[in-house]
Amino acid sequence: MQKITKIKVATGMYWVEVPQAGLYMLCGCPADSVKFLMKRGLIATRTKDEVTYETGPNALLLSDLLVQKGSFANLAEFPLLQMLYRQGMILPDHPNNTGAKPLLIGSRNQVESQMQYIFRGNYGLVSEEEMIRTGLPSEQAREAMRLKLRFAFGAIRPTDMLLDTLYVEDDPVEIRNGVFIQRRGLNVFEIKYGNERETVDLNLGLHEQYGLPFSLGFHNIKREYFSVIHSGEGDGWDSNRQCVSSVLVFQGKVYLIDAGPNFLHSLMALGISVNEIDGVFHTHSHDDHFAGLPTLMRTDHRIKYYATPLVRSAVMKKISALLSIDEESFYDYFDVHDLEFGVWNTIAGLEVMPIFSPHPVETNIFMFRALWNDGFHTYAHYEDIAAFEVLEKMVTDDESEPGISEEFLQQVKENYLIKADLKKIDIGGGLIHGNAEDFRDDESDKIMLTHTSRELTAEEKDIGSGAPFGTVDVLIPGFQNYVQQSALQFLKAYFPSVPDYELNVLLNNPVITFNPESIIVKKGLVHKEMYIIITGNVELIQTGTSVINMLSAGAFVGELSGLMGLPSNATYRAASFVQALQVSSSLYLEFVKRNKLYADIERLRENEEFIQGTWLFGEAISYPVQNTIAKGLEWRRYPEGQVFTTEGYSAIYMVKNGQLERCVEESVLETLSPGDFFGEETVLYGLPSLFSFRAASMVELCCIPGDLLLNVPMVRWKLYETFEKRKGSILDHHLADRPVFFWRSGYGINIKTIDMQHRLLFEKSNDLYTAVSSGAGPEVVDDTLDFLIKYTEFHFSDEEESMKEHKYPGFENHSQKHRALLSDVRELRKRLKTEGNVAGDQMLTLLKVWVIDHILTDDRKFGRYLNAKGVY
Repeated sequence: MQKITKIKVATGMYWVEVPQAGLYMLCGCPADSVKFLMKRGLIATRTKDEVTYETGPNALLLSDLLVQKGSFANLAEFPLLQMLYRQGMILPDHPNNTGAKPLLIGSRNQVESQMQYIFRGNYGLVSEEEMIRTGLPSEQAREAMRLKLRFAFGAIRPTDMLLDTLYVEDDPVEIRNGVFIQRRGLNVFEIKYGNERETVDLNLGLHEQYGLPFSLGFHNIKREYFSVIHSGEGDGWDSNRQCVSSVLVFQGKVYLIDAGPNFLHSLMALGISVNEIDGVFHTHSHDDHFAGLPTLMRTDHRIKYYATPLVRSAVMKKISALLSIDEESFYDYFDVHDLEFGVWNTIAGLEVMPIFSPHPVETNIFMFRALWNDGFHTYAHYEDIAAFEVLEKMVTDDESEPGISEEFLQQVKENYLIKADLKKIDIGGGLIHGNAEDFRDDESDKIMLTHTSRELTAEEKDIGSGAPFGTVDVLIPGFQNYVQQSALQFLKAYFPSVPDYELNVLLNNPVITFNPESIIVKKGLVHKEMYIIITGNVELIQTGTSVINMLSAGAFVGELSGLMGLPSNATYRAASFVQALQVSSSLYLEFVKRNKLYADIERLRENEEFIQGTWLFGEAISYPVQNTIAKGLEWRRYPEGQVFTTEGYSAIYMVKNGQLERCVEESVLETLSPGDFFGEETVLYGLPSLFSFRAASMVELCCIPGDLLLNVPMVRWKLYETFEKRKGSILDHHLADRPVFFWRSGYGINIKTIDMQHRLLFEKSNDLYTAVSSGAGPEVVDDTLDFLIKYTEFHFSDEEESMKEHKYPGFENHSQKHRALLSDVRELRKRLKTEGNVAGDQMLTLLKVWVIDHILTDDRKFGRYLNAKGVY
């Protein structure tokens, strides 16, 4: 009888169960993974001892890759919440609370980042001090912390009290009860039980993407003056609907309210491209409102982010944990606009008032208003809120106890019942969500009931309305043509030197609507029209290659074909409802001649065609941004054998023809081919390259100034990914005749005292690794480790004194990393004392991160800062 069962749940997700060993493992957890399990019947409702609960996984295997095809592969919050609460593994007196904890399995980096991300997802900010640092007065911080502790049953608990963890390395490790797991390659795992084996491959195929557990259809949405598009009314457990969110349209501009799981699918269904998004208003950091936010970091412009500092701070800490980046990096990817609680903040004519809402994590609900003939028209977005009955039970006069005051309760009730023209409320119930009955006497003109996966009762239907996906409430109709206005802005961005009256020649053409899945331009045909995409998404398909790019608003379709009278070299197909300005090829040719643009267009098109076909630029980069990059790039040629570095010039160098070797000292680490690039550390951090580069043949490079790239979040993220990967290749590469921890001149930060300390750390790290690997006695290992810890404490203290003396702006983050590194190595010492030994590869992994990784990134940034202050 078969002992191991493997089921493909969805693209990039598998279920592996070994009933005899009591193991039920979800492998891979992209967005909405719980909903996929429900759809497949792998989560089902059961009753035991008169207690109703759900079945489901008790272990979770993480992807080795945090991101695949632009989507995040590890979002463990909801699967783990399902285990803890809906299965009952943490609930007192529950039949499934046997003392066993959910098990989180994967690489050390992914497991540790998920543990921190889950901790921040559970609690948000965890002290009054963290709240006060956001600008919250101390009295309000004390009250907010009392509330948080009441939701948290009296204490903030570390994640390892709730979960067990298991690191998967290259050697087999036991999951439980005789089931073993081993990594067989990147993202490829073998599960063994007895004489049976199953292989799980979590890599996405060439044209695979993570999917959606339900269909949304297609919708053609008009851009109004002030309207609300209902883009999700379910919760994180609703397997038939998107999580609750709204799309707000004001004066034709598109804003998101929250960004939940798979929100890009929602935008596609609504005919909205991500490059049309002007900003996102954010309520809080729970995954059903947060999980899509990291995707907005992979766009071609810094999207505006609107929230109160209290909410923003909690969100930054969670994103930092999930992505293993500095908190301050949030500002590199978003254009942050802090909002003030309880007042009307004006944003390009739209007024918004955030209101504090009781919840386990920091939450602001929103009221929006806009002026029209009869006064202000208002929309209230109340997600997430708490039921009055729940809050009433929290009231206590004892300020030393978790809870809330009577005054606070009355203020919350008053805020919740403010009259609005349209109000969307959370009726999810339970401890942390709202109750429709609280709004029975609400005087708002229309109430929408959302954030639940169950059917509404008759009493609830008597209180409020529903909203199927894609329905629209128009608060103020639009009498202007916002599509034409958008087209003009795209033309101005594309032809900045051409006067408006000339642009109006192109603008005075019809706007065509294409249905989803329609071919707009077909490969191999000469077309008499070209199109400027104004709304929606278009697939660029080049058959015979692996290239399928998604074009969004601002893209020109069929331009070169029409301009030169040549057959199109690609097919363009509407992926949603698309609105496009149609311009005849003959008119466009005359326009180009009149404005002397032909030579520039021909030159830029050659540059754009090259960058479009590369990994770095070929994904969702709009034409205006591509145009800016294409204008700024230069071409350079180098003969075979030439060696050069990127020292002193912030730029990305990309190979067009030939091959280039990336070297560290005498060792070749990688051969770069057309489309590959280098220079990322200089562009991101202003650091000299750790590598040198040698032309393996005659090589042609395109050079793109770094200042053209740093405001393109998607490109910045890919540069960061590449830097981390290449830094890792140095850590993994050492020559047989040299120690593992071999000091290279490129590791220096150009500060004599600190470089000497770093060299000694390398020597002692190598002594420790050698002692562990060779099986030296515990006394030798313990003495070596004790010395290393003490010396590191002295070294970190010395560094931090220099940072404080010279007012290094990254001091807080840097010192936090020092504390984390020391905590890890002290934990290693504890394990050595209790277990007697530690595997050499585990020791090597920790020491690499501890000694080398920190130096190669954080210390080199700190060193550059001090060098600029004259410290050497």
